[in-house]
Amino acid sequence: MISFAGAEGNRSPDVAWVNLERWQALTPEEREGFPPICPDFVIELRSRTDRFKPLQNKMQEYLASGLRLGWLINRKGKQVEIYRQGKDVEVVAMPVVLSGEKVLPGFSLALSI
Repeated sequence: MISFAGAEGNRSPDVAWVNLERWQALTPEEREGFPPICPDFVIELRSRTDRFKPLQNKMQEYLASGLRLGWLINRKGKQVEIYRQGKDVEVVAMPVVLSGEKVLPGFSLALSI
């Protein structure tokens, strides 16, 4: 699990991935605690008690910090919001198979209701 220092303080997504080259560019000290890097890819899962708007704001903060691809999985609403750098948020209904696209080629995640 990676956490990073974002504009609103430290952020820790449910799932995160950072390109190995970017990770290796950090010093050993930066790799500990809250590294000064935004993940390339994140997944946020809306839990039963989570309010949705704060999660959407968190995803926008990730984008502003350099996120390339993010999925906000809303099981309660039976949908996924897909966040991409420079594009509008795409909302897809579940069931769906999500693709890691160019960020994580070959990675996919099948979600059912």
